[in-house]
Amino acid sequence: MAGCYLHIPFCRQACYYCNFHFSTSLRLMDEMVQALCREIQLQASAWHNHRFETIYFGGGTPSLLSASQLQQLLETIYRFYEVSADAEITLEANPDDMDHHKLATWKQAGINRLSIGVQALSDQLLRALHRSHDARQAKESVLLALDQGFERISVDLIYGIPGLTDACWEKEIETFISLHVPHLSCYALTVEPQTALDHLIRKHQFPSVEDEQAARQYLMLLDRMEAAGYEAYEISNFARPGHRSRHNSLYWQGIPYLGIGPSAHSYQPPIRRWNIAHNLKYLQSIRQDQIPFEEEYLTPTMQYNEYVMLHLRTMEGVDEEALALYFGKAYVNYFQQQIQPWIHTCHVIHQSSHYTLSKTGRLFADRIAAALFAEDADLHTKD
Repeated sequence: MAGCYLHIPFCRQACYYCNFHFSTSLRLMDEMVQALCREIQLQASAWHNHRFETIYFGGGTPSLLSASQLQQLLETIYRFYEVSADAEITLEANPDDMDHHKLATWKQAGINRLSIGVQALSDQLLRALHRSHDARQAKESVLLALDQGFERISVDLIYGIPGLTDACWEKEIETFISLHVPHLSCYALTVEPQTALDHLIRKHQFPSVEDEQAARQYLMLLDRMEAAGYEAYEISNFARPGHRSRHNSLYWQGIPYLGIGPSAHSYQPPIRRWNIAHNLKYLQSIRQDQIPFEEEYLTPTMQYNEYVMLHLRTMEGVDEEALALYFGKAYVNYFQQQIQPWIHTCHVIHQSSHYTLSKTGRLFADRIAAALFAEDADLHTKD
């Protein structure tokens, strides 16, 4: 069981908040698609024992791909790998790339799930974020996808944006609930170093992002999604029953995944690899049938830290019995000791052998995970 991620490193324009790897020049798009197909072939021997349950086109903006390019990439994967008959095949799409014809070609190519980058339903906020679509296109894109028969749809939204009032945020949530969108991914606006947003804030050309606003709007989101029957199955992800993202769930469960393209990450426990985040250097290496990557070996303690961090983000939480099975008693003892203060403050709920974050605990997920991280010196006993 495994997943496959393809990074399409091109965008029509740069969103101010984004720190992913991409280029706004589309000049190398055709050559990049050929290189991705070649990397798919080059990676095949190392993944012959895995069957892909998911394929995910991310970026960047994968919806910039032509129907023939998309078809070529998928055909290459199916030629060299075993793919489950009911594989989830997701395409990230921008609203301004979507029309009836494109949706039909995507469906014909094999795409059965769309992740639509709506982000906001306000023209003012979309301009502030430097998105390439407007509010009308944002809503219409979802309606078009539903009309085209896509049953698996996810909408991306951002909260905590300066100028996004609580009333407007509530209206955005209600809009997609009323449209029966089965999955929402909602993220706080984050100021990443060296992004345009970081620069604008430092120059006092964009308001500072307020943690209090983000926390308040996140708790609003939790309450409303719960009332509407969505599972808050991961901190930022909400799904109607049966509509979880199978691909993203692989990451949170520590299941192997192959990354194709510049900056893409792969994971085959205990090895993590990542390709160079540079389009030209990536293309030059692939022309020579070499994959430009770095890798690291995850020690048991590093794997424990990652397990705790990822599982704590999910509604299932961390299971003591699984910890004991995968890592041994020393790690369980350490975890039990470190988690106690967070149970006492009601940030963590302990039921049977499971530890999950409370609603307020979700606001401090990164801090709690960091407090649970171990170093080899912390483990004084061995199983």
